[in-house]
Amino acid sequence: MNPNLNPNLNLWVIPILPLAGAAINGFLGKKASRAGVTAVALFFSGAAFAWALLVAARFSSLSLPYHEFFAHWIRITGFSADFAFYLDQLSLVMLLVVTGVGFLIHVYSVGYMWDDPSYYRFFSYLNLFMFFMLTLVLAGNYLQMFIGWEGVGLASYLLIGFWFTKDSAASAGKKAFIVNRIGDFGFLIALFLLIKHFGSLNFDQVFGAVVPLPVETADAGLLTAIGILLMVGACGKSAQIPLYVWLPDAMEGPTPVSALIHAATMVTAGVYMVSRSHVIFERAPFALTVVAIIGTLTAFFAATIGIAQTDIKKVLAYSTISQLGYMFMACGVGAFSAGIFHLMTHAFFKGLLFLGAGSVIHAVGGEQDMRKMGGLKSFIPVTFGTMLIATLAIAGVPPLAGFWSKDEILWKAYQVSPVYWGIGVVTAFITSFYMFRLLFMTFFGDYRGAKVDAHGHSSHGHDAHGRGEPHESPMVMLVPLMILALLSLVGGFVGWGNHFENFLAPVFGTAEAVDSASHSTELLLMGVSVAVALFGWWLAYLLYCKRPELPQKIADSLGSLYQTVVHKYYIDELYAAVFVKPLIDGSMRILWQDVDRKIIDAAVNDAGDGAKHVSDEVRHMQSGNIRSYAGWISAGAGVVIALMIWMWTKAR
Repeated sequence: MNPNLNPNLNLWVIPILPLAGAAINGFLGKKASRAGVTAVALFFSGAAFAWALLVAARFSSLSLPYHEFFAHWIRITGFSADFAFYLDQLSLVMLLVVTGVGFLIHVYSVGYMWDDPSYYRFFSYLNLFMFFMLTLVLAGNYLQMFIGWEGVGLASYLLIGFWFTKDSAASAGKKAFIVNRIGDFGFLIALFLLIKHFGSLNFDQVFGAVVPLPVETADAGLLTAIGILLMVGACGKSAQIPLYVWLPDAMEGPTPVSALIHAATMVTAGVYMVSRSHVIFERAPFALTVVAIIGTLTAFFAATIGIAQTDIKKVLAYSTISQLGYMFMACGVGAFSAGIFHLMTHAFFKGLLFLGAGSVIHAVGGEQDMRKMGGLKSFIPVTFGTMLIATLAIAGVPPLAGFWSKDEILWKAYQVSPVYWGIGVVTAFITSFYMFRLLFMTFFGDYRGAKVDAHGHSSHGHDAHGRGEPHESPMVMLVPLMILALLSLVGGFVGWGNHFENFLAPVFGTAEAVDSASHSTELLLMGVSVAVALFGWWLAYLLYCKRPELPQKIADSLGSLYQTVVHKYYIDELYAAVFVKPLIDGSMRILWQDVDRKIIDAAVNDAGDGAKHVSDEVRHMQSGNIRSYAGWISAGAGVVIALMIWMWTKAR
């Protein structure tokens, strides 16, 4: 089909809608009612999702990739960049995930944040995040992608530190912002290299110039450098070793923020960027190996930390880091379709887990320590049922969504190196264990926590079976849980018969056929992954249901090793000692001494002399001489005329 005959989809409307919602609530929401704020937030986010569905309905009639020009941006000699939109199979998947899951989280947030005094501000930030994320995934060039990339970092900072009067929340927001800037530096250098050597940041032009280049098998060359720098950026945004430390602290934000930004959308931006750049990585095997190694190590490392966490959101945070590691492992072994498949299913079950955790926290009056929960399945059965489905999905139990995508990653990893597969399988076992540990500690046994009143506030004086029992969330929170539970149940079936991989084949290429011998090996490995998932369930059941006294005995017997895991291998302390403290105690002290002595003190002490000198110089301009005034006017007019002539010449 001729691209000129493509229907005009007006893709620009999709990101503009949530931006309009953010502006309306941001400027007018403080004086509006909660119902008005809710209507604006849900209408504009829901309309973006509806428009994305219309795009999906017309997708088959398009000549792909679909380009849509919006406005001129940069025009200089040898380089240009436009605001333009780019749609193919990959960006369509991301578009539907961001708008669909994002809208459900908006609905959930109505119930979760209803009593917050800054209700309008929360939804303004949430809509703003959707605008930047949609700008990122629909961008037609790397520069526009970088605008969305930085924008979601800004929105993340605002949402993590939403309760900024809490020191921990304010510090977490700053930590996320600073750590992401480290990764963004690598991303920027990669963009500079692309401009220098290819003269463009447009996807089609860059990839068209890269395709004829040879694979860099002998030495690390230009594409290897670009690939590694892009991965540095992805490490920051998608919380991979060594830049993962911001994400666990980001749990200081409201739980819907954790679901939207740190499970379903923003943290997957790095996976999307690496997948979008697959043409570069496929010609830089060393960079691809770096992606695989970092992803594999992150998946295992974060999973081991999740074993010992007692904060329900911190367990899910390290689980997110681990699952992102799986996605990077897939990309690193060249299985980009499998990585995007897991990105999609992860959005379903991890979004559900975070929202379910929010429902649990709501039920027990704000408590997040699982040691003070227990027995909640009889109090909040709907939340329990949906979280059970999500736990089965992330553990890789068939036929739920996580089973299909995780098994696909492990199979592709095995084909490249059994080492990747082995670490992935061990990680799958650990994942199953700590997720069922979360489920058993939270929902089984006797309720161990404080009682709550009808408004969800803690009250330690109530009887366990009397007034003040934990209560189920309102329907506005439960309906999104049910929808995500359904998607976690059936969402993986889109991968049946390689349908999802075939759908993405025009972007990543068609996979090689698997012979019968390989197919039998794949079935064997599938059986192993299911077995380790069931073993993780059994071990968690044994330790936290049948023999609840054993975990503490095991922890005591492990001594310092257990404490090391509890303290997350002391990585935060190491970073503080090596990077943060020297900067603060050294450079910052010198800087502030200079500021204090040369600026603040000088401004106060020399204010009188400064005013005298300034007034003396200015006084000469007011001479009373008419010829002097005429000269000043003529000089000013000359400057203005010269500026106008220069602008007219440039326009010509």
